Amino acid sequence: MNKSTLALAVAVGVMAQQAGAAGFIEDSKATLGLRNFYINTDNRNGTGANKNEEWGQGFDLRFISGYTQGTVGFGLDAIGLLGIRLDSGGGTNGNSGTAYGGTVFPSESNGKAVDNFSSLGLTAKAKISQTELKLGTLQPKNPVIVTNDGRLLPQTWQGGQITSGEIKDLTLVGGQIEHVKGRNSSNNEQLSIGGANSRGPNFRDSNKFIYAGGDYKITKDLTAQYYYGNLEEFYKQHFLGLVHNWSIGPGVLKSDFRYFNSSDDGANGHDPAYFSSGAYSHAANGKGKVDNNLYSGLFLYTVAGHTFGGGYQVSNGSSDFPWLNQGDGSSNYTITDMQIQKFNRAGERTWQARYSYDFAKVGVPGLTAGMVYLRGDNVDTYNARRVQTSNGASEWERDLTVAYVVPEGPLKNVGFMWKNASWRSDIAGQRDQDENRLILSYSIPLL
Repeated sequence: MNKSTLALAVAVGVMAQQAGAAGFIEDSKATLGLRNFYINTDNRNGTGANKNEEWGQGFDLRFISGYTQGTVGFGLDAIGLLGIRLDSGGGTNGNSGTAYGGTVFPSESNGKAVDNFSSLGLTAKAKISQTELKLGTLQPKNPVIVTNDGRLLPQTWQGGQITSGEIKDLTLVGGQIEHVKGRNSSNNEQLSIGGANSRGPNFRDSNKFIYAGGDYKITKDLTAQYYYGNLEEFYKQHFLGLVHNWSIGPGVLKSDFRYFNSSDDGANGHDPAYFSSGAYSHAANGKGKVDNNLYSGLFLYTVAGHTFGGGYQVSNGSSDFPWLNQGDGSSNYTITDMQIQKFNRAGERTWQARYSYDFAKVGVPGLTAGMVYLRGDNVDTYNARRVQTSNGASEWERDLTVAYVVPEGPLKNVGFMWKNASWRSDIAGQRDQDENRLILSYSIPLL
């Protein structure tokens, strides 16, 4: 039994003796989230399957307890996830038979998508004053660890986290993660990064990611952030952020500045099996130790329902930007984490333009639409023979999103979303893609 499991068992035992206390039940909430998810990816050149397509129904049942009374309050949260395959036949699930899983569903040994997959997560919690400790299943979201929820079911993590708001205008967070459950998996796995996460005997992973940091509200319109993350044997990462909202005329300008400094840790500094993806000259596949500085700025001006935006990002260093990535779908806290690509290769420079509109301003509440266009360049790649295959290559992506949430009536809170993306690149070995996602969602309060 690992440490987090033992701690969870002890905490559950304590709560079982106090579950009848006022507050634990009275302040509890339960919801059932329903998500019908369809994805279609068209790979337009290269070899392999030209089409990936899957469709499923997801169920996300959550129970969030209140706290028992006393100086230290105890509680217990639970999350139950179930994904049911509606269509993934004809070899269109994005799995050739050797891959870890399909686009949405886990795969059987022959590569066929499973009929369904499920998981249950429990989180013991304790609270004293404005400080809260959680042990068990977590879904953290901060600059150094981001939970992915871009498919049928969300990603979950196993570990512990403490959050404190004892000091006015300062929120502190710290934690340790030991395992992750992918968005297309029922199994807990250890942690890795791009470059070391290829499935098979050469897969390298770690069971310890520690993180800590805080958000400080300097004024009501200005927030400063610092976070640190360390995946044992892979990388160390420092993050600095500054977010400012400035009223200009009839609208508000939001400025979002981010800086990441990432370096090697442990085996990543000397063992090729732990190396990161990158653009190391004369190295097999360009891989090497983590060495990256990423700078970005994003500006959004919102006025009368319109939001106009632009941003720029530079990924300096010989390695790609590192983040927790098992190779089965993940998210990071960059301004370029898009529907298809992430635009954070070694040396890559990316600019972007954004526009969105809230149709409530013209009498259609609940309807929104938006577009993002990104273009990155200065990408170098190398093959297994240490030969340069791309020199200053470029890529671009265009994302469109249209969403509608029914604001009232018998279908209130039913949500519809269409996400369309196109990605084009002259990077060696990459396939151009077009992708559509259709999502129907609804949340039912049970308590």
